[in-house]
Amino acid sequence: MRIRRPHILYGVLGLTLAILLGSGLGFMLALTRELPQIESLEAFQPAAITRIYSADKELLSELFTEKRQPVPLDVMPWQLKKAILATEDAKFYDHPGVDVQGIMRAIIRNIIAGDYVEGASTITQQLAKTLFLTPRKTILRKLKEAFLAFQIERRYTKDEILELYLNQIYFGSGAYGVEAAASIFFGKTVADLTLEESALIAGMPKSPSRYSPLVNKPLAKKRRNIVLHQMAANQVITQAQFNSAKAAPVRLAPRKERRPKAPYFVAHITRLLEREVGETALYKQGLSIYTTLDYTMQKAAERAVHKGVRNLAERMKRRGLPDDRLQAALVCLDVNRGEILALVGGRDYDQSPFNRATMALRQPGSAFKPLVYALAIERGFSQNDMLWDAPVAYKSGVKNQDWAPTNFSQKYMGEITFRKALALSKNIPAVRLLNRLGPVTAVDFAHKMGITSPLAPDLSLVLGTSEVTLLELTAAYATFPRAGIWIKPYGVTEVLDRQERNVWRQAPVKQAVMSSEGAAVVTDMLAAVIQEGTGRKALSLDRPLAGKTGTTDQFRDALFVGFSPAIALGVWVGLDDHKTMGKNETGARAALPIWIDFIEQLLTDLPYENFDLPEGVVQVRMDADSGLLASPNCPRAVTAVFRKGNEPTAYCDHRAEEPWKSLD
Repeated sequence: MRIRRPHILYGVLGLTLAILLGSGLGFMLALTRELPQIESLEAFQPAAITRIYSADKELLSELFTEKRQPVPLDVMPWQLKKAILATEDAKFYDHPGVDVQGIMRAIIRNIIAGDYVEGASTITQQLAKTLFLTPRKTILRKLKEAFLAFQIERRYTKDEILELYLNQIYFGSGAYGVEAAASIFFGKTVADLTLEESALIAGMPKSPSRYSPLVNKPLAKKRRNIVLHQMAANQVITQAQFNSAKAAPVRLAPRKERRPKAPYFVAHITRLLEREVGETALYKQGLSIYTTLDYTMQKAAERAVHKGVRNLAERMKRRGLPDDRLQAALVCLDVNRGEILALVGGRDYDQSPFNRATMALRQPGSAFKPLVYALAIERGFSQNDMLWDAPVAYKSGVKNQDWAPTNFSQKYMGEITFRKALALSKNIPAVRLLNRLGPVTAVDFAHKMGITSPLAPDLSLVLGTSEVTLLELTAAYATFPRAGIWIKPYGVTEVLDRQERNVWRQAPVKQAVMSSEGAAVVTDMLAAVIQEGTGRKALSLDRPLAGKTGTTDQFRDALFVGFSPAIALGVWVGLDDHKTMGKNETGARAALPIWIDFIEQLLTDLPYENFDLPEGVVQVRMDADSGLLASPNCPRAVTAVFRKGNEPTAYCDHRAEEPWKSLD
């Protein structure tokens, strides 16, 4: 039986068609299965700018991966929206997400050119590509782009799509979205853009690197005029508006310095927040970070550090010493709350971002002594107890070698009070005291006072041979005027998201580490440093102040750490390479002037306050030499604080001695 050829032909054609349809359907299913779910658009929020503010509402810094500030569509001026549409997608409100005629026209031109020379992406397709796909130009990507565009158009209104596109698109020079573009190029909000400014911005998405006015101003202007011509051709603007806008010059905003204010402080809290809220949230979610920094105090701190370093550098140059490695650091804390009010970590952040206030471990020298005296006061000693200031030697770990500490002056005063020994920064009495208390006990007490750096439990500890940071040492000092309460210093009060919801809040960490009576006695002893000892230069401020100098071997480090009833302030000066600053560059000469200069700038805003005295202490007039009650025959009487029951009861006899000398 013969099989008719047409039947065979029809069968082959049918089978071929079925195979093609099946393959096409399978390809379509595979293609759509790989596409992302566009429901994520509903929760999509483009990366936004995180802003850091001081306590007095000063903008300190902006953090971002993309400089972007989303704004609603109705805030954008009509001329900007019309310019974008005329340039990018004139039929946006008419097509279903894909411009079929445009695609066919582009295909023909690409075939003629033999290369990919023209695209036909609508705004919806560009949005789909930006949010979900790679920028690589392939047929498969274009197909995915088209399918996604159809889905987006089915689910969202044209205005919603346009708003997301205008907040998402890149305009060059770091500007993502129209609000950032308006700010970077013209220094204004998007709502205030003129016609010619809107046209210039609208011309950039085609090639942001070429058409940015910050890169090529003449080319950006030429591109702007093309956009204006397209708007006039589409009858979006009148001929008069076209002529006026085309004739307008390109006026750009002055370039703003992006360097943050208080850069060492900003870097300090940024590292903290990277751990606490995460890098993605910090750099992309447009957070508002409110800090403890007082920007008025910060500017005063920077001026004081700059002046003090300049003066010291001049002295070093006169001695022929290199000053290029000279650095300084300053920390100011709120006594009552533990907040960081000002922080300087070096001479110039741009030259060296290393933070010497929070990260540098340096020997504090005699600035460590108050922690040992505080331990003694807590153990029941009084500031009129006596210590021997005379040569002494202790067994060391090296065979046949003793350790024999010396005073800075190489002079000795015999038996002196705790108060006098600390005020004059005598080394020998401090070492004798630590020997009685025990180095291990002193290390434990220092850790209670907030010193987290490793401390060596040996007798040289009291001379400040173990390295600490300026921040932790200043925080330890703040415990004394705070009635024995240590507060971990902190710089952030709260972090809010774009909806003003709390993301993270830094709760103060507090711990009672001393009795209020003991803290008051130590405060009084440190006030004596200024009234009677090595810190006498600060008497010029005529305020209740307390503090302690610190100087290390060969004048490598100079410190002054102290406090008023309101603020605790630490200053360090030294060289990064640990070399000498020169003879006699002590804490009193190199660091104290910066400390005084800073406080002096604040005096008009700081009320006059006395240090608080708890109920468990009394004030008596004491002879500064003998530690006994002062009689009319005692020429150096001082008012001193004691625990009730520990005050002296006997009166002194007159003893003529040489005047005290500030040696540290």
